[in-house]
Amino acid sequence: MEFSGSAQMWVIVAAVALIAELFTVSFFFVFLAAGAAITALLTWLGITPDNVSQLVCFTVVSLASLALFRRYALQLFGKNEKVDKYQDFTGHRATVSVAIPANGEGKIHYRGTEWIALSHDGRPLPEGATVEVKRMDGIRVVVEGVEQG
Repeated sequence: MEFSGSAQMWVIVAAVALIAELFTVSFFFVFLAAGAAITALLTWLGITPDNVSQLVCFTVVSLASLALFRRYALQLFGKNEKVDKYQDFTGHRATVSVAIPANGEGKIHYRGTEWIALSHDGRPLPEGATVEVKRMDGIRVVVEGVEQG
């Protein structure tokens, strides 16, 4: 069997998707690469001879593999490291630099940087108050006022 132009095109698509995955590490492009590789194989075997059947094959395999395996890939390869990176902030103290209104946003000064902050219990925190970091909520820091004694 000879490697047809269509099969070669799908191999190139698979390679480009794998390279894109290396740069993004999103566990998305790897499934497009799998779809393209399987489509290349089926095209080479003559099972998907026309463009419509190749596109259908690529779409079905990519979406099915994405739906079935992405969650497991994320768990297996520890994609949640971004969240863990900020867990060392928990329990540290900071100073309110812009008052945090009730159920609103303010700012704290922590490690030489201004951070958007929310009150843990929704109570207002005045400027200059000492707070304790409870957790990160995206790019916001959830804090709780500390009693001065």
